Amino acid sequence: MSESNNTAPPTSAASAHGLGYGLIKPLAVRLNESTRTQLDIIAQPNDRTVTDEVRLAIEAWIDKARTAPHIQRRAKDVRDEIEREVAGERDTIAAVFAAPPASKTPRTPPKPQAT
Repeated sequence: MSESNNTAPPTSAASAHGLGYGLIKPLAVRLNESTRTQLDIIAQPNDRTVTDEVRLAIEAWIDKARTAPHIQRRAKDVRDEIEREVAGERDTIAAVFAAPPASKTPRTPPKPQAT
């Protein structure tokens, strides 16, 4: 089963072979000939394109990776770092806008005391 080299990606769920994908962004994947042939053979009895088979495989891998403890720990670390950065920026903005406005009239220095 071969796929066309249509360069215009599908733009709706209906045009993505009815799989409910919504907007599609193209991704080029280079495979060796043996892997591509195996994908062709797997896709044919499933009545799917190689692109659909690759998409399904990537989604399965993402689902598996999403539950992996080391990925969850790393995602938590990234979220924590983002929260620290946001808190720092929020504090900086608060400090800038919470400061009393500078007086527009110049302050007169105190008069020297007579001795």
